[in-house]
Amino acid sequence: MSARRVKPSLYISVDIEADGPIPGPYSLLSLGAAVAGRHDAGGFTAADPARRTFYRELRPISDDFVPEALAVSGLDRERLAVEGLPPEQALTQFTRWVREVSEDAQPVMCGYPASYDWTFLYWYLVRFTGASPFGHSGCLDMKTLYAARAGVPLRSVAKRTMPARLLPRRPHTHHALDDAVEQAELLANLMAWPGPGPAR
Repeated sequence: MSARRVKPSLYISVDIEADGPIPGPYSLLSLGAAVAGRHDAGGFTAADPARRTFYRELRPISDDFVPEALAVSGLDRERLAVEGLPPEQALTQFTRWVREVSEDAQPVMCGYPASYDWTFLYWYLVRFTGASPFGHSGCLDMKTLYAARAGVPLRSVAKRTMPARLLPRRPHTHHALDDAVEQAELLANLMAWPGPGPAR
C-alpha cells in the first residue's frame, strides 16, 4: 500500500485589530497578513515575511465598540466609516490573495495567540464571503506550539518567558501588518527551535 501524499502547508501569519471582544456586535477594523513559510515533507522553510504581505482597513459593521479595545490600535472609527473598505470587498480580496500565494499548498493561518484573531477572521470570512480559504480548522496557535516544544503549561506562556533567541527583532506596534510580519519571524524561530533540551 503506497503512502498517502501529504500536501505542503503554507503558513500565513495574520493579525487583526478590532474594537471589541467578539465579532458581530463589534467590528474588525484592520487585517494584516504575511507569508511566514512553507512546510512540506522536507521540513519548514522560512520566507522573508516582508516580501508577500496583505493589509486592509475595514468599515465598522456596528455602532458599538469598547473604547479600551479601540485605543489599542489607535484607529479612527469615524475615518474608517468613510474610508474603510466594505467587509465583503476586503475579505474577498484577502481570500484571493491567500489562494494566489498558496499555489499548490494548503494555507494555514497562524497567530500569537491565534484564538482572538481567528475568531474575527473566520467569522468575517464566512459571514461576508461564504467560506474560508483555511477551511474551518486551518489554524496554528504559536503559544500552543511553544508550550508543546518547551514542555510547559500553556497558561504559563508569554513572550517574556521565552528564550531571547526566539523573540522577533521587529517591534510589536499594534499595527496589523507590522504585527503579522513580526509574528511570522517568531513562527520561523519556533519552527527551527529544537526545544530546551534535557533538564540538567
